[in-house]
Amino acid sequence: MIFAAGLGTRLRPLTDSMPKALVPVCGKPLLQITLEKLISGGYDDIVVNVHHFAGQIKEFLSMMEWPGVRISISDESDLLRDTGGGIRYAAPLLGEGSFLVHNVDIISNLDLGEFRSCVREDAVATLAVSGRKSSRYLLFGDDMRLAGWMNTLTGEVRSPYRGLDPDKCRKYAFSGIHILSHKVFGLFGKRGFGEKFPIMDFYLDIAAEYPVYGISPEGLELIDVGKPESLSLAGDFLRRSGHVPL
Repeated sequence: MIFAAGLGTRLRPLTDSMPKALVPVCGKPLLQITLEKLISGGYDDIVVNVHHFAGQIKEFLSMMEWPGVRISISDESDLLRDTGGGIRYAAPLLGEGSFLVHNVDIISNLDLGEFRSCVREDAVATLAVSGRKSSRYLLFGDDMRLAGWMNTLTGEVRSPYRGLDPDKCRKYAFSGIHILSHKVFGLFGKRGFGEKFPIMDFYLDIAAEYPVYGISPEGLELIDVGKPESLSLAGDFLRRSGHVPL
């Protein structure tokens, strides 16, 4: 599943007239870059959720051809459901097994096949994380099981474990790429999550009872194309990695 429904407020004024998913990097829309990465990583059944300028994304997808690849649209035009609600709403399109979720504004060198092979049998979710500098970190135990979240600017700590000491945890930034077990759909309602909610709130809620793991791949490079100034960095990354001509 590709998250392409967001308003892209940090990319304004570009997103005043187009969805974030269609903002170009080196002449390629972010959505195309993400689709090509997923397809090259072995995914041939892909769901794209839409909301902001949904019609533009639908038109773009209708003009593209990827032989042997099925692309379905989860239309959230009526309500932007946030990341967790978006996953829950797309349940009928996501099949019965585990599935990968990828933010459309993330460009990385992550080997999706290797990432998939690292998922543990008991994992409800597996998050790709990195040691890059951030104001918000996920907190993990020595076994890389999620224990909490912290905001270094405000000092806020959220955890299902009372009195968790962030200094005794491993701190990693979330990449916006994760693999979820189909078990999450039964847990959403069981844990009281409704139509609209962030997926990280769900992860933190279940973490003490249901395993959510982090994986920090060696050599992971990642660009969050969330602001206009990050577009040139993303372009440089794509050229260095051979995805577009130098």
